[in-house]
Amino acid sequence: MPTLFTDPRSGGVKKSSGVNVLPIVADTWAQIRDDKNTDVDYLIASFDGSSKTDITVISSGAGGVEACAAALLENKACYGGIRLRRNGRFVTFFYVPEGCPPLQRGRASMFKNGVLNVLEGSDNEIDMRPGLTEDKC
Repeated sequence: MPTLFTDPRSGGVKKSSGVNVLPIVADTWAQIRDDKNTDVDYLIASFDGSSKTDITVISSGAGGVEACAAALLENKACYGGIRLRRNGRFVTFFYVPEGCPPLQRGRASMFKNGVLNVLEGSDNEIDMRPGLTEDKC
């Protein structure tokens, strides 16, 4: 007899990736999306301290793609979102530096969709890297 776990019609049990995106990430993204706010136009989120599942805001500010690229972490995987200055569109990114430990690299890629889903309203994902400018994305 099929069960909820094995019945192909049910799609199985939906499981979470285990990521815990802290509320400050959504709050900061709401500030970026607010047309009246000009103080913040990017955010970078990553693992909170030594946590393996909690994601928090590591950096945020104004300056667009260039400032965000300059603030990328050198040893941790990170996620983020930016309001582009040239057209006001919202983009997201996932960045894993060369110095990122392999286990964290795998965990971060597993959590990618869960984190980027919190950054609602973006219409594109860019290939973020140090030195990136808005003209090149």
